[in-house]
Amino acid sequence: MSLKSLTITKHSILPGFGLTMGFTMLYIGLLVLIPLSTIILTAAGIGWAEFWEIVTAPRLVASYKLSFGASLIAASINAIFGLLVAWVLVRYSFPGKRIIDGLVDLPFALPTAVAGITLTTLYAPNGWIGSHLALLGIKGAYSPLGVVIALTFIGLPFVVRMVQPVLQTLDKEVEEAAASLGAGRLQTFTRIILPEIFPALLTGFALAFARALGEYGSVVFISGNMPMKTEITPLLIMTKLEQYDYSGASAIAAVMLFVSFILLFVINLLQWWQGRRHG
Repeated sequence: MSLKSLTITKHSILPGFGLTMGFTMLYIGLLVLIPLSTIILTAAGIGWAEFWEIVTAPRLVASYKLSFGASLIAASINAIFGLLVAWVLVRYSFPGKRIIDGLVDLPFALPTAVAGITLTTLYAPNGWIGSHLALLGIKGAYSPLGVVIALTFIGLPFVVRMVQPVLQTLDKEVEEAAASLGAGRLQTFTRIILPEIFPALLTGFALAFARALGEYGSVVFISGNMPMKTEITPLLIMTKLEQYDYSGASAIAAVMLFVSFILLFVINLLQWWQGRRHG
């Protein structure tokens, strides 16, 4: 009897590769590929000249600048302060730590419309925070600043939840060894800790940016929706749909989709380069 015949086959608790792969492709196809391809096909059907006229309208260009600019600023703010929040939650013990840890997920659970109304109430000129900003000559709600505030609110959990597990797995003995060799706190952070958490930080930044780019519910109230000033691109897509202009809405959505793919590709390329650099 050969050894091959004595080999015991190990069965997985899940069905075989063919069946699970088939379900995976079906699921992704129904939820992702088919809806996205519908946008591309609808936009392609209106002709290049009309498409270009729609997507380069001055009102739409102003909304691009606000949507992409505010999303970039909000994701950058979350990258800095999300790292700080994750650091505090991982490295320190204090009363109420679990409550604060749970509050980080609140933007995930809170309906975006509720978040928008709440932020608008707080940052309006007569609101709790907005009234103090008004004394300094700063307009919170109904301004681009209000859009940044709303997008920062909804993007915070992405950075914290990506960085937190990586910080928990870092070996403190390496930091202690660096300190014993004369490295300062800043050197230890920039040369030992930051390279380890940078891929997770970049992923959190990308997720926060992508989430902010498509946000509608929490922004539509606090922005004030003033044409050429505080209108976001998703609002103009919604306006086209309300006017039954499906081709125009698809053209705008195709532009957002294209730019989002490029930005996410660049960020993933940076992640791959960073991971390869540090082995």
